[in-house]
Amino acid sequence: MRWDIFCQVIDNFGDIGVAWRLAADLAGRGEQVRLWVDDARALAWMAPEGCAGVQVLAWAQALDVALVSGLPGSDVWVETFGCDLPAEFVAAGASRIAAGIGRPVWLNLEYLSAEPYVERSHALPSPARGAPVAGGMKWFFYPGFTPRTGGLLREPDLRQRQAAFDAPGWLAQLRPRLRWEPRSARPAAAARLVSLFCYEPAALAALLRQLDEAETPTHLLVTSGRATAAVQAILDDQNSFNRSINGRSQLSISYLPMLTQRDYDHLLWACALNFVRGEDSVVRAIWAGQPFVWQIYPQEDGVHHAKLDAFLDRLQAPASLRAAHHAWNGPAAGAALPDIAQNLAGWRQTVHEAGAGFGAQADLVTALLQFVLEKR
Repeated sequence: MRWDIFCQVIDNFGDIGVAWRLAADLAGRGEQVRLWVDDARALAWMAPEGCAGVQVLAWAQALDVALVSGLPGSDVWVETFGCDLPAEFVAAGASRIAAGIGRPVWLNLEYLSAEPYVERSHALPSPARGAPVAGGMKWFFYPGFTPRTGGLLREPDLRQRQAAFDAPGWLAQLRPRLRWEPRSARPAAAARLVSLFCYEPAALAALLRQLDEAETPTHLLVTSGRATAAVQAILDDQNSFNRSINGRSQLSISYLPMLTQRDYDHLLWACALNFVRGEDSVVRAIWAGQPFVWQIYPQEDGVHHAKLDAFLDRLQAPASLRAAHHAWNGPAAGAALPDIAQNLAGWRQTVHEAGAGFGAQADLVTALLQFVLEKR
């Protein structure tokens, strides 16, 4: 089948990250995909080699009618995260429908959530009102954590790749590309690896201090962009972070280059603890099977706190892991960050058991393909 997937970039990495993984996964299973995106710059480092079967097209404010009309028709239309299909595209599709070429299955792929409404809303139809596509239906498709949802993105070869992963070899290749934090200690050979992908969590200074004063040495790998800026801002502020207590620092810090999606997976697999943010990263952290703390995308009126708690319920997170998430995301002002070393083994067991359960249900692309075949 041929798919047209539309994506508007609101979050720099999240929207396009999910859309690209979806497109590449579909193509890997033999589907033909046109990915329309209004800002494809992130793909230059996220997926520099592209993917056979995926064609990336610019989604301009006003699409070229001749271009759209000249494209082969598709079998599936996908709006990601509530974006609306461009009028020129819908009009061209309506002309094909009127000519009897066939009506595509029209999907609205929603955001990931563990809240109860997802099971109620998944696969519900909505009439596609308006002259161009009158009589058609749009279907809501919700990713999720239970068999009554659309599942999670998980490539068919993910487990095989993970089992064959050579962490020391990958880290050796990565090391020359790291930029060391000059004010931090040099990394100990036996240092515990921790990855950090975040914006500016309130508990970041507390995390750095805890790692600095821990019994076990930690090498913190900080992702490029806002996470790097946030760490450097704290290190520059001596009022909030006075390092090298008693001259014994256990924390070394280095800054990562921009990583491809595949190398970001490798990072999560290699680290003993991952701080992740956004929808795509939390799913990859689950599959990594290592303890993680998720920084959820903030929403108006604090509604993201309910979304976070629903996720922690689904994870069956122990109290210490809940407290870590609350401190990291800030629903409780001044909440203390739990002792990581004391809780890491329990968090790993929680993630391992939850991941096994989520992995037992159909993945998102398998569920999508089955749904589309049923509706055609």
